Amino acid sequence: MPSAPTRCASRSSSGSNAPTSSTTGTRENKQLRDENERLRRENERLRGELDKATRAAKRQAAPFSRGEPKRKPRKPGRRRGSKYGRRFQRTRPSTVDEVKAALLPERCDCGGCLKWERTESQYQEDIECRTVTRRFEIAIGRCQACWKRVQGRHREQTSDALGAAAVQIGPRALGLAAVMTKQMGLSLDNARQMLALGCGLTVNRSTLCRALLRMSGKAEPTYEDLLNRARSSRVNSMDETGWRVGGRSHWAHVAVGEQSTVYTIRAGRGYAEAAELAGKDYGGFVVRDGWAPYRKFQQAFHQSCLAHLLRRCRELEEQTGAGGADFPRAVKGVLQQALKLRDRHGRGEVGEAGLAIATGRVEAKLDRLLAWPYADQEHRKLALHLEKERMHLFTFLRCPGLAATNHEAERALRGLVIARKVWGGSRTVRGARTQSVLMSVLRTCRQQEQAALPHLIRLQQMRQPGALDLIGGSP
Repeated sequence: MPSAPTRCASRSSSGSNAPTSSTTGTRENKQLRDENERLRRENERLRGELDKATRAAKRQAAPFSRGEPKRKPRKPGRRRGSKYGRRFQRTRPSTVDEVKAALLPERCDCGGCLKWERTESQYQEDIECRTVTRRFEIAIGRCQACWKRVQGRHREQTSDALGAAAVQIGPRALGLAAVMTKQMGLSLDNARQMLALGCGLTVNRSTLCRALLRMSGKAEPTYEDLLNRARSSRVNSMDETGWRVGGRSHWAHVAVGEQSTVYTIRAGRGYAEAAELAGKDYGGFVVRDGWAPYRKFQQAFHQSCLAHLLRRCRELEEQTGAGGADFPRAVKGVLQQALKLRDRHGRGEVGEAGLAIATGRVEAKLDRLLAWPYADQEHRKLALHLEKERMHLFTFLRCPGLAATNHEAERALRGLVIARKVWGGSRTVRGARTQSVLMSVLRTCRQQEQAALPHLIRLQQMRQPGALDLIGGSP
């Protein structure tokens, strides 16, 4: 009998202290939720670090600094045989300035006598740079009616200054300095060294700086003419890149039109700065990347750059791996299909009616992709971006001849990117204006396949600022 109460007490005690199945399940669910939240935060942190590392790799000073070298790099140089490519050779010059004879030696290396058989011609093209000093004898007189002082001016003069400013740098040297600094990306000191080493001309950096400022002032009417041409152009390819003015962050904007290229450097990166180039009421075609302010050109027709989207899809494929790359791979396939369709139409394999039908199929295929459920956050971001750009992705198929990428604008910014890496940017707002004006003139000359140096010489020889005819022909 004494054992019975003990058993009852034991059962009662175990029943009150033992956890129930519902309590255990709640605790496990809480632990799983906490673990899931911790893993989610860790995943976001790692993605952020990966994005920073990817952007840092793209900002390296040279392409050779981007990550580790390839294990099996392609052999440098030309390939042999039929894969060598097209062979070029310099054409024989039509005029010869000097003729020099390469005579036979008196004897052979073995000591034997030599007998002349024939003469072959070899040509050498070289440069001879030298500094030319001109002296202008300027006649000075006075009007007998109003007693105003008048002095003569030769057509090759660039200034009327006398006295302390009577010794000046000529227009050709300053034109070369403008090309070297504003187009090739050299610093003022490097341009000074090139003039000294190549031409024997001694000049200070400050002299070049002040001369470029004056040259920019004379080019203002030309710049305004280029702006008007950009605003009336049917197509403008636009882009922007970072710049520095006085050590502060600015942005260099560019618009590449059908006939001209214009730049501007401003403190902002928004719509207002881009509208300075194309105009707020621009109604042509804007070929640009996915930067949101460009969509504010509401009266324009837009073409979003497919190269940026393809690059983004490839990066997502590499980040997510083979298991989670279905969506970016499918988007990349649709974009590549659109580019192939454009090429087939350009070769005449697809007519206008066939192009319209195939374009509709490509758009429908992309719409089906955008209806997918996205488990990955980066995939959702890509899908949202594609939905915003949906009406601007295939404009180049509906308007044959329109570019599918903004490569023209990106190429126009390469000179600024090189200059930024070499000497950082501009010290003053006036220097940034000089950069914008002279680069617009030089790039437009290149776009028109004209030599820029004669235009720069003509610009400096103008007595009053006037617009150069960069589009119509040579000066």
